[in-house]
Amino acid sequence: MAMQGLKELYEIRFSAEDRARKDAVWKVLCDHFFSRYVKPKDTILDIACGYGEFSNHIVAGRKIAIDLNPDARKYLDDDIELYQSSASAMDKIGSSSIDVCFSSNFFEHLPDRQTMDEVLQEAYRVLKPNGRYVAMQPNIRYEPGRYWDYYDHILPLSHLSCKEAFEKAGFLVKEVIPKFVPFSTDSRLPQWPILVRLYLAFPPIWRLLGGQFLIVARKPG
Repeated sequence: MAMQGLKELYEIRFSAEDRARKDAVWKVLCDHFFSRYVKPKDTILDIACGYGEFSNHIVAGRKIAIDLNPDARKYLDDDIELYQSSASAMDKIGSSSIDVCFSSNFFEHLPDRQTMDEVLQEAYRVLKPNGRYVAMQPNIRYEPGRYWDYYDHILPLSHLSCKEAFEKAGFLVKEVIPKFVPFSTDSRLPQWPILVRLYLAFPPIWRLLGGQFLIVARKPG
């Protein structure tokens, strides 16, 4: 989707109130879950960073973000380096320079499997040996209807098909959580930070309410 199209679509989809609510949830997710994958001195790459909910809140030594949306810069903290380019051609990011790649709700927007292969190949290139890719995605296996309620959802993925894609790209998949958080912040995930913390602390409820999967993959050392 063209840059201008992204800008217009996200303006329709997310109000200022929606963004504030999501941001509060993401702060808890970063502080109390995703921080386990990122060391304080790591260099992270936030792929398709959106409104910067991950890169703004995660603690890291250096933060790099990539996104096609021309509005992305105004939502990112000043210490985050932004490149406005495709994730399938991250030419400005050096090989073996990243400790942790992260993406959320991204792969489903890709036009086809070939493009996803290219994205994963680029992520593999920029990661250091033993670097991680942490990806969170809506799971079509558990949300087969709502998966298609978004105009820009194109590529159908479950936790199993996504795992195969990572392995095809040469990654070692270290962790798969088929049902992690609910499908969206508009669904059943509690909005108050203390309730989000309680949700994260009680994995059995993930199997009841989860609609997104989590994959953690490693580039071999």
